[in-house]
Formats: sequence, structure tokens, C-alpha cells
Amino acid sequence: MVKPAYVEHIKAGMRHEFDRTAPPADFPTLPLVPGGRYTDPDFLALEHRYLWQASWLYACHLDEIPEPGDFILFKRTGSPILIVHGKDGVVRAFYNTCRHRGAPLVKDGHGHVEGLVCQYHGWTYGLDGKLLNLRDKRDFPNLDMSCYSLTTVRCERLGKWVFVNEDAKAAPLLESLGEIPAMVSDIQPEQTRFVHKKSYHVKCNVKVLLDAFLEVYHLKSIHTQTVDRFLDHRGTTIHLWPHGHSIMVTPNRRPDWEDPGARGMLKIPTASEITQKHNPSYLFYPNLVTPIADSGIPFILFWPCGPREMEIEVVWFAPDWGDGPLDPLWEKRLANFERILFEDTQFAEHIQQSVESPGYAGVTLNYQERRIYHWHEELDRRIGIERVPEALRVTPMLAPYVSATIKP
Repeated sequence: MVKPAYVEHIKAGMRHEFDRTAPPADFPTLPLVPGGRYTDPDFLALEHRYLWQASWLYACHLDEIPEPGDFILFKRTGSPILIVHGKDGVVRAFYNTCRHRGAPLVKDGHGHVEGLVCQYHGWTYGLDGKLLNLRDKRDFPNLDMSCYSLTTVRCERLGKWVFVNEDAKAAPLLESLGEIPAMVSDIQPEQTRFVHKKSYHVKCNVKVLLDAFLEVYHLKSIHTQTVDRFLDHRGTTIHLWPHGHSIMVTPNRRPDWEDPGARGMLKIPTASEITQKHNPSYLFYPNLVTPIADSGIPFILFWPCGPREMEIEVVWFAPDWGDGPLDPLWEKRLANFERILFEDTQFAEHIQQSVESPGYAGVTLNYQERRIYHWHEELDRRIGIERVPEALRVTPMLAPYVSATIKP
């Protein structure tokens, strides 16, 4: 569970933010983030290879594949990845690619199967990926079936949340997430229930919109009638973790404020004071933002669909409500959130046009926006600084402000 000392540290950080009149004296002026990182095709190709195809990415919730044989087809990285609930209870991931001539094993986005059968030539695999049978064995006299299992993709879980990673050499999920599993343990990830999922197509580079969810500097301009009415951005405290992860905690304007959209809803009894009262928002690097609350957890996922297009996917989870239907209050909760989301996306297409114009040199960031710079520093580390064109690199500045734990 979240340590009491961490709670006090975060609260002290918010008090410090309210009191300060300038950034810390030793905090550096952040250099421009080159605009080409949002537009240059060669840089975006490096990003795709070394970030999107080599990171732990949220794929689905166990409730979406609850029974052995249930599957989901995940294609967010461009590779078709089949995630299947095995007969032994283990969730595994494979490339949706028959080892014969590459035909798919499933074509639907989700469903149920008893086994995996190539839809082209009938090669048959178990739910554990092992090749079980093939047509006309006599014509493959030297084929060792044990060497022709489906090609696996790393697949690991945090509670009921399923993640995949195409990098076979990546550190285990829980290790790579560092402090995050301990920090979110108060919401009992193993007890969460899937509620709702919806995607929205936006005409901008994925980083244009992701940047907006890593700061609260925009609240007084974009969310004047919604979020800014109850959040006080002046008290926002930020902690930067290794591997690009971070947390941002923003206090309410009034200590007694309660989200009217969540009033009367089931709450997570183990939620920490920070989760209950102070609006923490986590970044699971590279693309999962979750502003968790004790009544519900949204995963806001940012997916590239090309250089100038992306999808924002919102997945909601709730405390375990036991038997019976979902609380009808959720309908209003989801509608309220969508309204706020539309406020965040309204300028994205216009910003994309601007970053491609000759008038745009790069991203100018202030102290409040340092999570964005932290994100870009990690991107260069993952690509390998030697591979990044010199004109598109970000200068490492934030190492002194990154720590593995929130220190009490």
C-alpha cells in the first residue's frame, strides 16, 4: 500500500508549490524541444522502432478475455498481436502469424476459440502456441513440429491489466514500472472491473495531444467551465521517475470539494488520501495517462496512426461491484468525462498545422511543463542518442530531478 510518509511528502510538495514565487533556484532553463520531433519522417521512424515496438503497452483488461479461449487482436504497433486466455489460465500473446506462410489465425478483433487454426492452409495450434497438427504431413518429412510454435510476444500483467512488449529483452513489466505498482496498489488493480472503452480519431501527431495531458498549465484557458472550477493548478506537485514515468498531483480548490459526477458511486475502501482527495495523474511511459480516483480509474491511451494522425483511447475501470448490473450513474460519469476530453482535443488539428509551418522552431517549456521534457529525454535514451540526428536531440537536463522513489 501507499506509505504514509509518501502521502505526507506529496502534501508537503503541494504546500511548497502554493508558496513558491519562482522555480527552484537550481532548476535549469529548459532548451527548446525541436519541432522536427513532431514532423520529421526519419525521426518518427526511429520513434516507431525503438519506442512503440519496444515498450510495455497496455493491451486489454482480463474482463475482456475472462474465459479460456477468449482472445483480443491488438494491432496498435502495426504488428498483429493475438492475446489469448489459455486453458491453463495463463494469458499469452503471439504474433497472429502462422509459421507456414504467414496467414492469420484469427481475423476478428475479439472472440472465442477452442484452438488456433490457420485460415489459409489449416495448420493447427494449441492456445499455448504449440503446433499440434498440419495438413499433408507426408509432404513435410523433415519438419520438427516442436520448432514451429507460434512466435511469442512478451505479455505480463499488473493486476487485471494486460500489457505487451515486442522487445524480447525488455525488463519485466513490474520492474520497468518502478514505483508505480506500489503507488497504485491502494486501488487494488487485481479487483478492478472493466466498464467501458471508446476511441477518438484526432488529426495530429500523437505527441501533440499527449503533451497536453502531462501538464495543467492549460486549465485556465481550456477548462474554464469544467476542471478549472475545482482544481487549483498552482499547487500541482510533480515527481519524475526513471524510465520516463511520472506523477502529477493537483489539489482541489476547496478541501471539502467532492466530484458531483461521482457522488453516490461505489468507492475503493483502500484508496489512499492522495487518491481520495488530491487528483493524482500517473504517466505509465510512454502513452498511458491515468488520473485515478477512488470511484473509478480511466486509462487514457495515446496511439500513433501515422505522422499526422492518432487515436486517443479511453478505457474505464470501476471498483468490484459484485453481482448485478453496472451502476446507472456511470452513464453520466462517462458523458462528463467526454465533454472534458473534447475540450482537450479542440485545438489539436490546428496545432499540427502550426508545428509544420515555417514559423515554428520548437516547444518552449516552463517549470510546470517539465514532465513533457522528461518524456522527450527518455525517448532519446530509448532510441539511442547516437541514432538521433543532432538537430533533433534534446539536451539532457533533468537527471538531478529524477529519483526512483518518492522520498519521505
